[in-house]
Order: sequence, then C-alpha cells, then structure tokens
Amino acid sequence: MYKEKDNTPAFEKFYLPFGGHLKGDNRWVRLSEIIPWDELECKYSKLFSKHIGRNAKPVRVALGSILINEKLNLTDEETVQMIRENHYLQFFIGFESYKDEKPFDPSMMVHFRRRLGPDIMKEINETIAKNFQEKKEEKSENDKSGPPPNQGQLIIDATCFPQDIRFPNDVAILDEARRKTEEIIDALFLATGTDKKPRTYK
Repeated sequence: MYKEKDNTPAFEKFYLPFGGHLKGDNRWVRLSEIIPWDELECKYSKLFSKHIGRNAKPVRVALGSILINEKLNLTDEETVQMIRENHYLQFFIGFESYKDEKPFDPSMMVHFRRRLGPDIMKEINETIAKNFQEKKEEKSENDKSGPPPNQGQLIIDATCFPQDIRFPNDVAILDEARRKTEEIIDALFLATGTDKKPRTYK
C-alpha cells in the first residue's frame, strides 16, 4: 500500500536539534532542488495499491537512498548508517528533521532496486533531465546578463557515447605517425635549404 505525502519538506524549516541551519550550497541540497519529487511521487504511487498491504516508503526515500548508494559507492549497510549520521542526507531523502536512528532496515534497499527497475530509472532520468533543462532555461530568461546557454548535447547514460568517434587501432596510429613525421621532414627540408632531401618512401 502506498500513501502519498501531504507536503514536501521545506529547506528552511528543516529542524536540527543541535542548532544551526542547512547551507544552500551543499551538494545534496542542490541536487534535491533539481529533482521533481512531486511528479515522481505521482508516477511511483501507481506501482502500489491504495488499500492493500503495508505502507511503502515514499519515493523520495527509495530513490534518494539509491542515489546516495550509487554516488558514494557504498554498501546497503553503509548507506543506512551514512544517512543516520548525516543531516543533509536525511533532508535529501525527505525527512523534516534530523533523527539519530536508522531510517529503514538495509534489506529495504533490495526492494527499492526491484521497484525502481531499469525502465523506471530511465524514465526518472529523463524526467530529471527535462526538469533541469526547464529550470535552466527559466533562469537564463530571468538573467539575461549571464553567459549564453549551452548548446551542446547532454548524455544521461554513462554507457552511451557518440558513434562518430574514430576507434584507434595499431595500423591507423602507425599511419598517422608516419604522415606527421613526413610533414616534419618536409618542414625541416624547406627551413634548412639543403640540396638533397631524405628519402621517405611516400
């Protein structure tokens, strides 16, 4: 069973029992701002029944924990422990205040990965990229004095790469070295003004 959260925790209202406030330039705070949690909440809730079963963890806890696990290259147990010790990570996964307790059992990470399979993660990546681009365009429209927007291509999947890149091989590298060497010999021959040019077997 899935129960949608009534509201998204506000950055300014995150409660720290030991005093102080979260800093806006923290990487986890900035990352949380570009992820459309509410939009993902609607899509994630459709995977569950609204009346049957135990209450599932919110999408911000599930997706946020997976992102922390991958970004910091941690084990499931270390991920849970890191979230327990770090108030920025607790804000990132949707907590409204710091709690010195385990957010969930490490075995829940297996369920998070199963629910957020490759197809769903791909859709989430596209949603995040689209939201990031829209915010970037909106910011550039509000700030006309800033640098021009990047006109390049954003590749989300790190396993993808453009196919027009030349694949190097031994013969190609050897031929390129030969051509460059001949260009150097030609330049030196013209510069020195010698009578006989070295044979290069072109």
